[in-house]
Amino acid sequence: MTARGRWIGVDVGTVRVGVARSDPHGVLASPLVTLTRDARGNRDVVDLAELVRDCEAVGVVVGLPRTLRDREGPSAAMAREYAAVLAVAISPIPVEFVDERLTTVTAERKLSQGGMGSRARRAVIDQAAAVELLQHWLDTNQP
Repeated sequence: MTARGRWIGVDVGTVRVGVARSDPHGVLASPLVTLTRDARGNRDVVDLAELVRDCEAVGVVVGLPRTLRDREGPSAAMAREYAAVLAVAISPIPVEFVDERLTTVTAERKLSQGGMGSRARRAVIDQAAAVELLQHWLDTNQP
């Protein structure tokens, strides 16, 4: 059974990390912040760990990009490595994975349909993708 409470969703990219959070009951995801990825110094992981603590999160969900053939490629390996570093930083809070196939495409479409221009979308697309993956996880994993 999944812990009730606030969950954090993470969309890991090579340049940015989109972050979303759920409400305190773990029902509805909303955008939180976009962090600049720091693959060498892991400053983004430190900042994310601080957000997890500040939000009093009971868990973190990291998007795992799989191919349409349900395989893992380099992006999935990057997400797994990121999650492993994050897990150490926030222990004992659990880190779980969710299939994030097409979350960025879905987020892009929703922002576009909402009338947001392409330049404005770039600033929030990572957060919107994090919302999509977290909401999917919440919908399928909460009692």
